[in-house]
Amino acid sequence: MSARILRMSQLFARTLRDDPADAEVPSHKLLVRAGYVRRAAPGIYTWLPLGLRVLRNVEGIVREEMDAMGAQELQFPALLPREPYEASNRWTEYGDNLFRVQDRKGADLLLGPTHEEMFTLAVKDLYSSYKDLPVWLYQIQNKYRDEARPRAGVLRGREFVMKDSYSFDTTDEGLDKSYAAHRAAYIKTFDRLGFDYVIVKATAGAMGGSKSEEFLARSVVGEDTFVQCSSCGYAANVEAVTVPVPPALDHTHVPAAHAEATPDTPTIESLVDLLNAQFPRDDRAWDAGDTLKNVLLVLKHPDGTREPLAIGLPGDREVDQKRLEGQLEPIEVEPMDEAEFAKHPELVKGYIGPGVLGEESSSGIRYLLDPRIVEGTRWVTGADVDGRHVVDLVAGRDFTADGTIEAAEVRDGDLCPNCGSDDGGTLSSARGIEMGHIFQLGRKYAEALDLKVLDENGKLVTVTMGSYGIGVSRAVAAIAEDNHDELGLCWPREIAPAHVHLVAAGKGEELFDAADALADQLQAAGLDVIYDDRRGKVSPGVKFKDAELMGVPTIVVVGKGLVDGVVEVKDRRTGDRADVPLADVVAHLSA
Repeated sequence: MSARILRMSQLFARTLRDDPADAEVPSHKLLVRAGYVRRAAPGIYTWLPLGLRVLRNVEGIVREEMDAMGAQELQFPALLPREPYEASNRWTEYGDNLFRVQDRKGADLLLGPTHEEMFTLAVKDLYSSYKDLPVWLYQIQNKYRDEARPRAGVLRGREFVMKDSYSFDTTDEGLDKSYAAHRAAYIKTFDRLGFDYVIVKATAGAMGGSKSEEFLARSVVGEDTFVQCSSCGYAANVEAVTVPVPPALDHTHVPAAHAEATPDTPTIESLVDLLNAQFPRDDRAWDAGDTLKNVLLVLKHPDGTREPLAIGLPGDREVDQKRLEGQLEPIEVEPMDEAEFAKHPELVKGYIGPGVLGEESSSGIRYLLDPRIVEGTRWVTGADVDGRHVVDLVAGRDFTADGTIEAAEVRDGDLCPNCGSDDGGTLSSARGIEMGHIFQLGRKYAEALDLKVLDENGKLVTVTMGSYGIGVSRAVAAIAEDNHDELGLCWPREIAPAHVHLVAAGKGEELFDAADALADQLQAAGLDVIYDDRRGKVSPGVKFKDAELMGVPTIVVVGKGLVDGVVEVKDRRTGDRADVPLADVVAHLSA
C-alpha cells in the first residue's frame, strides 16, 4: 500500500479538550478525545479514519503471523442460522448474551458471538480423510455479544473485532502440536504489538475443552486478576487457580460438638473474641479462619431455571463471584434474595450451619465446600438457631457436603498450587486485560456436529479441535492503556496511524510552501504523514496539543527555525528534540 498524506484541514476528525462524561479508563478517554472512535450506542463504537488505520495495523500484524505459521484465512457471515448452535446447545447456553433475530419468514438467526460451529461444519463439508488434516483456519471478523455492562470503550463492547482460528487433527498428539504452533505464533504477535503481557493458566469456560491459557496485558484497569508464584514461575488467572488440598487431620482429641449461646457477635471478629474468652482451645487461639461461613446463592441457568446453592468456606475468606462463575459457566450467579430465603424457613440468617444444608437435608439445597475443609478440620459455625453457634464441629465426623468447589478469593501470600509447601513459593496478584485465549476444545463440537474422517485403516474417527482467539479491537485499547502520558497517546511505530505528524506552525506562505513540499517528500520516501495544514484561526499551540494528543511517534515542526534552514524533530515517546536541516529531514526520518 502506497504512503498517504492525511491533511488535518480535510481529516474527518475532531479533537476534544475534555474527557467524555462516560469514560472511566485512559484508553477510552484518549481514543475519543484524539478523534479515533465515537460512541454510537452503549458498547458500540464507530471507528473514525485515524482509529481505523490503527485497527488495520493491528489486524495486519495478526494476519502476518497467522499466515507465517501456515494458517489459511476465510470469512464467515456475522448473521448465522440457529440450527448449528442448537446442535451444540449454545443457543441455550449463551442465554441473554446472544443477539437473536428473526427473518421475515420467522426463521431464527443470531449475530455470531464466536464461530466454532461454522468452522466445524465447513471442514465437515469439504474434508473426509485423515490425509486432509491437520488444517488451520482463521478469520478476522466482527463479533456480537449482548454484554450486560459494556464499559471502558472498545475494551469491553457489544460489537468487537476478533481473530478466531481453529485447528483440526485426527489425534490428541496432533492437537498438542497445533496448540504449540499457535502458542508460538501468539508470542510473536504480542511481542510485535508492543505491550507488556503474561501467559497464564486459564479455564475454558463455556467454550469447553481442556488445556487453556490466556495472554493478559498487564494493566491496572484490567478486568482479569491473575497470580504469579514468587518461586517457580507458575501463573494463572484466579479463576483457574487450584487450591492445594491439605491432608486429613487426626481429630480424636477434639471434643464432641456443642451448641453454645453467642450473644452480641454480629461480626466474625466479635465471635472469635467471645470464643477465645469463653470456649478456648487447648492447642492455640481461635481465629477467623476457624469459623465456617455458609454463603447462600442462586444459580441462574441459561434455560431460565433457578437453583439455590450453599458454599461453605473459612470465615476469613469471601466468595469470589467471578471465580465462582468461572467454575460454573455458562451459569450466572447472584446472592440469594429475601424471596428465595422465604422459601426455606429452616435457614436462620447469620446462623446457618451444615445441619440444614445438602441435597439430603431438610432444605434440599446443594452444599459445596472449599477444598481446604478436609476431614478432621475443626470449625465453629451457625447452629441454625438465632444467637447460637456450634463449637468443635469436625468435618467428616459431624458433617459432610455434596462436593467441593473453587470459589473462595485467592489472596496475596497464599501458597502456590504448583510448588507451595512450608518452604515453597507464595502467590502475588495483579490485573490484566485478556488479549488472547488458546485452548484445546477436543471433540465437543466435532461430536455435536458429527465431524468425522477416515483414518489410515479406513475407520471413521472423530476430529479433535483447538480454538485460538485474539481481541483485535481490544488490542487497540490495550496498547493505548500501555502507551500514553499526561499529554495524550504515544503509539508504537508499527501501530501508529502515521509515521510522522507534520505541523506547519506559522502564517507565512513561505512556511506553508516548505511544509507542503516536505509532506510530499516524506510521502515519496514511503512514510505516512498526518499534515496539520490548517490555516486561519488555528494557532500553533492548538496544533502542538493535537499532535501530542494523537500520539504519532515523530512530530516534525516547520516553524520559526525555517529562517535558519532547520525544522524541529521531536520523538513523541521520549520527548527528545533536535533541529535538523530541512534538506536532511527525509533522510533523517527514513533512517
